[in-house]
Amino acid sequence: MILAFIIIGALLVAVFLGAYYAFRVAFFVPEPRSGDYHLLPSGEQYDHHREHLKNCIDKLYAMPFEKVEVRSYDGKKLFGRYYHVADGAPVQIQFHGYRGSAMRDLCGGAPLAFKLGHNVLLVDQRAHGSSEGSTISFGVRERKDCQRWCQYARERFGDQTQLVLVGVSMGAATVLMASDMELPETVRAVVADCPYSSPREIICRVAADAGLPAKPCGVFCSLGALIYGRFRLGSVSAVESVRKTRLPVLLLHGEDDRFVPCDMSRQIQEGCGDRVRLETFPKAAHGMCYMEDPKRYEAAVGGFLTEHLAS
Repeated sequence: MILAFIIIGALLVAVFLGAYYAFRVAFFVPEPRSGDYHLLPSGEQYDHHREHLKNCIDKLYAMPFEKVEVRSYDGKKLFGRYYHVADGAPVQIQFHGYRGSAMRDLCGGAPLAFKLGHNVLLVDQRAHGSSEGSTISFGVRERKDCQRWCQYARERFGDQTQLVLVGVSMGAATVLMASDMELPETVRAVVADCPYSSPREIICRVAADAGLPAKPCGVFCSLGALIYGRFRLGSVSAVESVRKTRLPVLLLHGEDDRFVPCDMSRQIQEGCGDRVRLETFPKAAHGMCYMEDPKRYEAAVGGFLTEHLAS
């Protein structure tokens, strides 16, 4: 009997330690955070875009902006940069990716919005940049932050200003998973670049790509999220949210995406009809659709927003 208790106790300790390790690796953000916006993904897929990306980041960083802050539903300070182009113009609220930065991940998306004559609210997601928090929840909590930014935009700009939700990678999943929530009527469309289908699925996929057992990793990450992060990893899904949303959605995805497979966008689009449009880019790596083919990207986004925003 004593031996059985010892074995059970050892197993429980192992489970809690495994869950804690998974939490630290996948979700926890230590301080201090890097303020270097030029930190780019490594690998040959990004090498030929590296200098162009740095130039785009520098140009965006040099532009004048207004610092704005809101409080999240759980009391965190959330930081954003507001770029004003024209009074009364649509406002794009833009969200960056996992362990990324707004200035890096949206260095193409923000200038594209300026070209379209739109104002931009560039958001630092929680636990990133100047926003508070130490836990990334892969969109579970971030979608509520998105809802809060939409409320702020409506309060500030009024009922006549149209809002567009834009995201890249985790930011794309965030805006999709927020799209079926209670949002202001002024939110008119969603643009999602290389989103994943659900938080749990992308974690299992990344684990498998790294040569790790996907299901056990998913279990330990789910436990770590629940025990130490206080959120349920499997509580939301971009697939389910998009099926329920009232909003038109544009998905953009690179077919050579080796982090979030293009099939995840196809899964999100499946069964949604013309309300959800998918544009794929054959040679584009993760988050690199705009850099790979800017003319086609601009045409796709510009045409979609012209169709769904009132003139």
